[in-house]
Amino acid sequence: MSDNQNDPFDELMRRSLHEEADRIEPSDALPEIRARAHAQRPAARRPWLITAGLAAVGTAAAIGAFTMLNGAHDIADNEVAGPGPEASGPELPGTGPSASPVPSTVPSTAPSTAPSAGSTAGPTAGPTEPAITSVPSAGDTTAPATRGVPEPAVKSAVVPVYWLGQQVGADKTSARLYRTWAKVSGRPAEQAVRIMTSKQPSDPDYFSVWRGAALNTVTRSNDVVTVDFKRLPQGALDRNLARVAVQQLVYTVQGALQDNHTPIRVTEAGRPVGALFGHVDTATPLGRAQAADVQALVWIDSPTEAAAVEPNITVQGVAAAYEATVNYQVTNLKTRETVKSYANTKEGQKFSPFSFRLKLSPGPWELSVYLISPADGSITDTDTKSIVVK
Repeated sequence: MSDNQNDPFDELMRRSLHEEADRIEPSDALPEIRARAHAQRPAARRPWLITAGLAAVGTAAAIGAFTMLNGAHDIADNEVAGPGPEASGPELPGTGPSASPVPSTVPSTAPSTAPSAGSTAGPTAGPTEPAITSVPSAGDTTAPATRGVPEPAVKSAVVPVYWLGQQVGADKTSARLYRTWAKVSGRPAEQAVRIMTSKQPSDPDYFSVWRGAALNTVTRSNDVVTVDFKRLPQGALDRNLARVAVQQLVYTVQGALQDNHTPIRVTEAGRPVGALFGHVDTATPLGRAQAADVQALVWIDSPTEAAAVEPNITVQGVAAAYEATVNYQVTNLKTRETVKSYANTKEGQKFSPFSFRLKLSPGPWELSVYLISPADGSITDTDTKSIVVK
């Protein structure tokens, strides 16, 4: 625009801009922006957020197709230590382990965008979504289920992967969810589910009943995330174990997508399935169960299983502890030297991070962090890691 205030063109432009601004009515323009972006099919799309404050990665065009990090290895050797003590607890304020109860049944209207379930960042616009077609009725097991679009691929991300672990002091069918972190390349949620269903956790105390399942895709529409399998696990489980096993999938997918509100639909070859593990109805999408009902009450984020560490070591984890107290014991497996003490979580009676420091002599050690019942003094929950001090 010229510097001449009397220029007729400048005056016309100013008047047009004022008139256009006067016609604007504030509204939620996010759906329209997404629709325009989809119509233009840009070369690079903004990826969904990845877990726990990770840096943004390059564009989808530069990234290309996803790659599996583990190749033919059966152990999930891409496991990494979790974030620091400030970020090792709930993935989002108000979500993750410390979230207020989230009903397992899904409301009729689910939010199209939601805070992440494995992150410290807020919601972002996901990939552009096509128009939603009609969804088959709950009783229809022949019509293909509606799917959305896949998440963008990334060059590198750290995602949560949940495993089952036997709950101390409970019967043999009682299991809880334990979170680990894995470095992946490709589509984060897809890669997290592939690890969960095809790899053996590095911690021998953890396990997965999803072994043998074969993932097809993870896609997302406005109100549901669809996890489509080529093949689902066969056979039935104990009812309680089945319920927690299904939450293993829900927590892993929502954590990788950083969205603990959007429910998960499970399909096989694009079609609705019946009861998972013989008990869990999938006629409606699956919501996230309350953390206190399915999640381990204490776990160690760092160090990881079989880690080689320095003599001065910081232990970090998450616990929902009575009076904010977690107990720990470390034992040298050669000399039987033992150190026992306790530490505090940031808050009591809710999932909250803890951290404490140890100075250990070289050699193999077993580290255990556990909770003690205020009623009878028994150990109620524990997590154990084997480490080697250099």
